[in-house]
Amino acid sequence: MVERYDIVVIGAGPGGYVSAIKAAKLGKSAAIIENRRAGGTCLNRGCIPTKAMLHAAEVYREALEGEKFGIKVDGASFDYSKICEYRESTIDQLVGGVDALLKGNGVAVYNGTGRLMPDKTVEIESEGGTEIISGENIVIATGSVPSIPPIEGADLEGVVTSDGLFAAEEMPASLVIIGGGVIGTEFAEALSALGCKITIIEALSRPLANMDKDISQNLKMILKKRGVDLHVSAMVNKIEKTETGLRCIFTEKDKEQSVEAEMILCAAGRRANTEGLIGEGLEIAMDRGRIIVNERLETSIPGVYAIGDVIPGIQLAHVAEAEGVFVAEEIAGETPSINLGIVPSCVYTSPEIGCVGMTDAEAKEAGIDVNVGKFLMSANGKSLIAAEERGFIKIVAEAATGKILGAQMMCGRATDMIGEFVTAIANEMTVEDMLRGMRAHPTYNEGIGEALEDIVGGAIHAMPKRKKH
Repeated sequence: MVERYDIVVIGAGPGGYVSAIKAAKLGKSAAIIENRRAGGTCLNRGCIPTKAMLHAAEVYREALEGEKFGIKVDGASFDYSKICEYRESTIDQLVGGVDALLKGNGVAVYNGTGRLMPDKTVEIESEGGTEIISGENIVIATGSVPSIPPIEGADLEGVVTSDGLFAAEEMPASLVIIGGGVIGTEFAEALSALGCKITIIEALSRPLANMDKDISQNLKMILKKRGVDLHVSAMVNKIEKTETGLRCIFTEKDKEQSVEAEMILCAAGRRANTEGLIGEGLEIAMDRGRIIVNERLETSIPGVYAIGDVIPGIQLAHVAEAEGVFVAEEIAGETPSINLGIVPSCVYTSPEIGCVGMTDAEAKEAGIDVNVGKFLMSANGKSLIAAEERGFIKIVAEAATGKILGAQMMCGRATDMIGEFVTAIANEMTVEDMLRGMRAHPTYNEGIGEALEDIVGGAIHAMPKRKKH
């Protein structure tokens, strides 16, 4: 007998396990298939390990710079193997939590590689052999894998993706990062703080090019201050082996240059993980390797859905989670509870970066008249206390109605505070609505109130400019 479920999820990453658990909570029988550990790329090889590395690096940097607070740490040092142990133990705890949630909610877990077959059946291949299960509904949540650009020499030993960098037992003394997006800048932040010589080569005109220009400009200055060598509008031509490591040859401003490093990280994006996913005799609509879905996240095969990095759109763990909940609610006949069109983006550099909605430039391009409020966090009490690097909060509101359209932050706790604007935009709140709430003092959050006040008539708390340390 073939086991049959209301919902079968292929892939136990953030989108997959959340979808299965939500379906089970809504009374549906659910099964999930995973060929590695639960948690997917985000938990095991992406978000969580990167942020653990960033936290360890920040602790070390603060120890080195503690004298400005009157704290002197003589002979501060780090043990990279211990940092890796801390990183892995964090992952293990979270994986165990996901396993417990799946079990506690009655989700059947199959260990193996799932392949979609005709008639909404799924073939599961594992070390123990092959078995077939079927579902009234199938959810594809197989995520993505690192994309390696077609560069001569990209297959040389020492040229790695984020997976390979995490697998390294020792930190490289020097690293060239191809790509100045989120992955590249976060690794640059963490490893440069630990003393690794970092060079970033970015093809576009600025790092984090999809974000507000003020963010890119501030980040560029901070990276330079921390010893990161940043090259923008630069194209990598080839990679060569040398006696001591690797040489990356690139063109910047029509001039060929080169830089040598112990290791090279390809951080130029990710591609959908669909290899071996679709069985013989079955076709599913795709576009450039990603599965096409409609507004219900249903594929070209009725009853088969796809979520997360495997479909077109922003590749973020929280997007996959929201889509997982959305699909489970659709299958259960519930009204979807999450607005999938409002997506926060976060970068865990120091200071942190959080963005949601439109920038003022995007509003102008769309022909929308807006008011912009901006507050420099050098005048925020909590930022002064923590001696934060340069930062700001910018808010974009529709001029005619005062409705919040977007926010961009670069400051302490930005990745936590951006949630206030996600809620505001989702509920069509205005500047006036947001100003009704009292904000505690002293907090980074006060900067939001100041930026809102800037829209309606100017900041109301004058604070001294931060002195140089």
